[in-house]
Amino acid sequence: MKIRATSETSSDCVRPLARLCRCAMRVQVVWLAVMMISCNDRPSPERVILYVSADEHVARQVIERFEVATGIEVQVVGDTELKKTTGLVERIRREAERPRADVFWNSEAFMTEALAAEGLLTPHTSEVAKAWPTVHRHPGHLWHGFAGRARALVYNPSHLMAEDIPEQWADLVSEKYKGQIVMADPRFGTTGGHLAVIQWLFDETLPGSYDQFVDGLAANDVRLLPSGNAGVVDAVERGEAVLGLTDTDDIWAVLDRGGKVDWVLPGHSMGEDATPHGPLVIPNTVALVRGGPHPKQAALLADFLLSAEVESLLAQSSSRNIPLGSDAVINADIIVHNPVDVDYAVVAAGRSAAVQSAVKRLGGR
Repeated sequence: MKIRATSETSSDCVRPLARLCRCAMRVQVVWLAVMMISCNDRPSPERVILYVSADEHVARQVIERFEVATGIEVQVVGDTELKKTTGLVERIRREAERPRADVFWNSEAFMTEALAAEGLLTPHTSEVAKAWPTVHRHPGHLWHGFAGRARALVYNPSHLMAEDIPEQWADLVSEKYKGQIVMADPRFGTTGGHLAVIQWLFDETLPGSYDQFVDGLAANDVRLLPSGNAGVVDAVERGEAVLGLTDTDDIWAVLDRGGKVDWVLPGHSMGEDATPHGPLVIPNTVALVRGGPHPKQAALLADFLLSAEVESLLAQSSSRNIPLGSDAVINADIIVHNPVDVDYAVVAAGRSAAVQSAVKRLGGR
């Protein structure tokens, strides 16, 4: 017998199925709503976004201690060795309208001062750094310096007699060093800041003497290396150069792996009658980015970086950083006597001109 389905019997079968589907959809919607409410009720972990140009293996030790001590997650944004500091500074400038960083841990001070002058940092009055030496902090509390490194002249002791070791940076223009000197590209890292300090001190003694100094370096065929300060020490260790302008932390890294180099901290005086100026110590700096998304957590991280615990940790690290403001215990090997008191505002303002002069005269080498 053949059965024919009428429209009535067909709709009677479809209606219950449709009702079941609608019920299932309602249950699913309710379940999703409950899950969303539950997730929203759950407190999200506190976090802070840190831009850092310090070496990753050094910074990581500090960051891990902060996270354990506070429970605050640190989201780290670093930079390459080639663009050290410069890349992060440009990123902060680009993000000025919608800041993403909370804290900037810079491995030098000159470009931090530039950001302060541009209004991209926010004041932070730190109780931790209340008694900080004024030379190592911005007068408006826009940045604080800590854990410094000295600018050094690394040399190969097998290729340089003791009596030929320069005592002043100005000595590098002597003809006896022709073809023997290397330095990092000054557009990145601490080299540009150091040249700006030399420009400030030399031109204060005798206007125009900085350009004469750079001309002397060019006459001596000083080579610029794209591999940074670490590359400078490596070149000296390999015998590709006798002298190199660099930072003490990069020298320590080579010595720790058994490298055969030595170093000296030249002064910044020019001429016998010039005012004596000692070595240069460049601090790390910490600053709060204006408009950063997590200001409370940022303040806690800044204070932690300025603590004696961190300065002690960095002094004992492979970088051998020099404590500047805390009561951290330090090794006698990293003490720098009579360093230059730098006017960071003046030096930062002159950095671009100092770098351009050097690149113009040395860039082809």
